[in-house]
Amino acid sequence: MASNSPRRSGDSSPSSPLLPYPTSPTARAGPNGPGRLPSLRGAARFLRRTGSRRLMREPSVAVRESAAEHLEERQTDWAYSKPVVVLDVLWNLAFVAVAAAVLAASLGESPAVPLRFWIAGYVLQCLLHVFCVVVEYRRRRRDARGAGAGAQQDDAGDGDDKISIVKHLESGNTMFSFIWWIIGFYWVSAGGLALSEDAPQLYWLSIVFLAFDVFFVVFCVALACVIGIAVCCCLPCIIAILYAVADQQEGASEDDINSLSKYKFRTMGDADKLVAGIAAPVGGVMTECGTNPPVEHILSAEDAECCICLCPYEDGVELRELPCNHHFHCTCIEKWLHINATCPLCKFNIIKSNLGSEEV
Repeated sequence: MASNSPRRSGDSSPSSPLLPYPTSPTARAGPNGPGRLPSLRGAARFLRRTGSRRLMREPSVAVRESAAEHLEERQTDWAYSKPVVVLDVLWNLAFVAVAAAVLAASLGESPAVPLRFWIAGYVLQCLLHVFCVVVEYRRRRRDARGAGAGAQQDDAGDGDDKISIVKHLESGNTMFSFIWWIIGFYWVSAGGLALSEDAPQLYWLSIVFLAFDVFFVVFCVALACVIGIAVCCCLPCIIAILYAVADQQEGASEDDINSLSKYKFRTMGDADKLVAGIAAPVGGVMTECGTNPPVEHILSAEDAECCICLCPYEDGVELRELPCNHHFHCTCIEKWLHINATCPLCKFNIIKSNLGSEEV
């Protein structure tokens, strides 16, 4: 039976409340840390404010905000994965070893500015960063092993205090490293070419440390720009990458996805509109597969589009409709649900919906 009320992909529907994403201090760029990318959700919101409605509709921008939010949530997990932590620790310890060797070999040098003091401060930042990373990594591994509920409740107070201390140390180290870089740059500039003659080893080591910090800042900003552009302009590529590396336990299962309603889209010509008595602009009709009599939903011209890939629905294409009444291409939404079991528009959780239906 056909429904005369058009379905809108951006209509509000029952959904779980948006979970607030905790803001975390920017990680130190350079050898003391990979640097946290600028907010991807901020870029998506900027697109919402400045983008033309002709270029991207409101639901499409909301989907990109959801994807950016998911990337930010995954970013911390990737940053504290074992390969990244090992590389981070080895990288910083290498800087410490090189600094110690140069300081020992340059005892006879007499720079006009306190470069030894600056290098010692730089080494202290590296060691403090390694300490914070190792403590946080061990805490995450301990939580992942799944200690007993009773033990977690007993240690909750001590664990929160330790997390707070480590976060404050890392945040303070980040701020101090920025100030320390400015001080080092000023001392090297003030010393001029005389430093390369009076203390060549200390001078060039300081130049290398300063240059590496600049390189990492530029790299992180460029990477954030590339990811931000990809999220806004090529979201299916990002979803495909996340789908390839996603843990199967993170999103919806095949059974959860297959339980969703599947539709086939059919465009409506002028003759079909006259027969149906429709005068308003209509994009087409969604017909549910496997139902008798067929269940149909009329889509407006504006809503006959997938908010993930931004492509209009073509005649005969298969769609998935979530319990919240939002619809997408089958291939687009299935990959998304494998990595995140919530609607990219309204955050409706399909797993909880299925569990609730089974209980009823």
